[in-house]
Amino acid sequence: MISALLALVCANSPLQTYYSLFLDSPVELRIGALEIAKPLLLWINDGLMAIFFFLVGLELKRELLEGALSRREDIILPGIGAIGGMVVPALIYVSFNLHSGALSGWAIPAATDIAFALGVLTLLGSRVPVSIKVFLTSLAVFDDIGAIVVIALFYTSHISMTALVVVLVCILVLIILNRMNVDTMSPYVFIGIIMWTAMLKSGVHATLAGIILAMFVPIRSFKKPDYSPLKSLEHDLHPVVAFLVLPLFGFANSGINFSGVGMEQVLHPVPLGISLGLLLGKPIGIFGICWLAVRLKLTRLPLEISWKNLFGTAILCGIGFTMSLFIGSLAFEQSGDNLLFDERLGIIIGSLFSGIVGFLILRATLKEGTLNDRKEAGGC
Repeated sequence: MISALLALVCANSPLQTYYSLFLDSPVELRIGALEIAKPLLLWINDGLMAIFFFLVGLELKRELLEGALSRREDIILPGIGAIGGMVVPALIYVSFNLHSGALSGWAIPAATDIAFALGVLTLLGSRVPVSIKVFLTSLAVFDDIGAIVVIALFYTSHISMTALVVVLVCILVLIILNRMNVDTMSPYVFIGIIMWTAMLKSGVHATLAGIILAMFVPIRSFKKPDYSPLKSLEHDLHPVVAFLVLPLFGFANSGINFSGVGMEQVLHPVPLGISLGLLLGKPIGIFGICWLAVRLKLTRLPLEISWKNLFGTAILCGIGFTMSLFIGSLAFEQSGDNLLFDERLGIIIGSLFSGIVGFLILRATLKEGTLNDRKEAGGC
């Protein structure tokens, strides 16, 4: 939050020139004939965000094997909610942008920023039931899976088959390392760097290399039964991602210059579709499909969650900051600064109002208790 505010200050002050120069700084890596030359902004978005996705992959594998996603009955409600929370915001965006020439941004409001959403929950203190945090975290995991699939299928450029062959060879080596029970991290990291470089050159977005690499990190060590390579790496990466990668990404992508911004810009189809997709589409999609699933007896509402609590939590899911900015950069990086400005404006407006409204609703509903709603919903 602080890094995003700092970016806005820099972009709307005499520091704007230095802010732009910082992001446009050329950074080049050359090893023989291999050359990677990009401005600093793209190194942050393609390079550092690969570390973020690597951590997401580690968390996803752990949750699937041992955590909240390991039992079928625990994943139905958040899984269904995540589907509604992606489809409805995308439809709202498309409805506003059918004729705007910006349909490639349809996935921007479909993302949820779990770090920001959980951050708002912490402001409510110990009144928040554990089941709400579990539901929100599980839903965000499914949301991340959806975002990964969307990036892989819809946000790739021209494909280089030679580079993809290198990626496939890297995956084969990772399979061998995993089958041989190698629990030292250096071979995985070395192969991961090669795979990231090949992915970057292939046209498939390079951050997906982080997800693929995470799937092969062993969760248990056969040599040391009490040691988990995956959990240890996840523990070590968490502060790096939380206090370096995400703040730097937020700082690099949140700098909007508001000079000359009026209602005409706010009501442009792109920011309007994004902001309404986040603020309205997320709660309508998540709450609506969860309510329908419970009524059809496909699943049940967790014991400590009322319908009012669920609605407030669904609104919090409209905070799409990090993932929305990332997908927006993929959707509009070739389309000019005007659309990048529009998508950032919509993301900030939608995320800000979702955070405020969700916080106020949850604060009010958590005081009321959940017993009557539980009885009505048949909670278990």
